Amino acid sequence: MKYTIYLFLLLSCSICAQKTIETSFIKKTNFKASQLVTIDNFETKYFINNNVFNKKDPHKTITYNNLQLGNITTANAFNPLKINLFYKDFNSVIILDNRLAEIFKIDFNALQKYKNVSHISTGHDNTIWVFNENNQKLELFDYRALTTRAQTVPIQSTILDLKSNYNFCFLLTKNYLYTYNYFGSLVKRIKNDGYTQLAESNGDIFLKKENALFYLNKGSETTIPLLIPNLLINAFFVTNETLYIYANEILHEYKIKID
Repeated sequence: MKYTIYLFLLLSCSICAQKTIETSFIKKTNFKASQLVTIDNFETKYFINNNVFNKKDPHKTITYNNLQLGNITTANAFNPLKINLFYKDFNSVIILDNRLAEIFKIDFNALQKYKNVSHISTGHDNTIWVFNENNQKLELFDYRALTTRAQTVPIQSTILDLKSNYNFCFLLTKNYLYTYNYFGSLVKRIKNDGYTQLAESNGDIFLKKENALFYLNKGSETTIPLLIPNLLINAFFVTNETLYIYANEILHEYKIKID
């Protein structure tokens, strides 16, 4: 009986000690988009609807469309002055300015050293991160000089997601989550415990597993679950400690309480 009580107390302490991150509900609004890309500090929404890229601020909406390149695979507005749109079917990237005017086009088929690209993300200066399926390497590509500034060793795992900021690139594969600096050097590697998508905010990482979200501090290798309602998460991202979850044409906003 004494051992049963001890075991119960140990289990109770373990459960109580399990850390979680609380969120507090802010609001929810109806919003329709084929793909919600992000919302910036000024509440400008970047999204794709019917294969048209949209930038919607509180005053107006502007759009960009390129029928010649087919469907937009992904869009990245981390740098609002150099937004990139990836058209995988045509192995091409379009760089847009903040008025959604086209400032550069990258056709990887036309390069002297052909690249078969599956994922892209924003880099610093005139660069983008690309995953080149020909050599299975993540590369930092200078699209003005048409040169590769840095590259990683080959990645021997299925690529699930790719995000970046000016200093680091985060590559989620079926086996691991990798963090690289802009020299292409590996900074961190942690085992993937079933995560399928990621979002980045000031170097911290948020990961999705089924309909749950987890937080990974830039200085840690341990993920912490976020306390959120059970939602069918179509998209998620974090801006200024606000968690945005897009689910069933409703945009949910939560304040994240990180100690």
